[in-house]
Amino acid sequence: MEKRMNIFDMFLEGARKGWDIAIHSLLPNVIMAFTIIKFFQVTGILKFIGIIFAPVMGIFGLPGEAITVNLTAVMSQAGAIGVLAGLISNGSIDVRQVTIILPSVFAAGGILQNIGRVLGTSGVNTRYYGVLVGVTLLNGILALIIMSILTKIFY
Repeated sequence: MEKRMNIFDMFLEGARKGWDIAIHSLLPNVIMAFTIIKFFQVTGILKFIGIIFAPVMGIFGLPGEAITVNLTAVMSQAGAIGVLAGLISNGSIDVRQVTIILPSVFAAGGILQNIGRVLGTSGVNTRYYGVLVGVTLLNGILALIIMSILTKIFY
């Protein structure tokens, strides 16, 4: 017979699991991403990326360097937040631009993780992966468009 847990024990168990996820999954991704952006900044790679992607990201009112947030988001939302923190700390991106890009991270972030953790374990036929990934990427682009319009109206 299974022992019933009281609400206090359930809370503590959930808090322990949350702590483990934060320490073993989220924090390493954020630190790694923050470090990569600092490396890119010091070596000049970030400036180069900014020049190459300025025309594309400029459509949304973002500097070219902001593409690093979206590219990282494909792998990990937490990593993308680390990249965003790095861009904020070095002055590459401002608060208005964070407002534009952050919803796209949540709308399209973690695609690769979702394929492995959600689609793979739920038994979704692999032939649908492309469509599902495409819809996710479209959501991210739509978030960029909508937020760039809204920030023009309200900022």
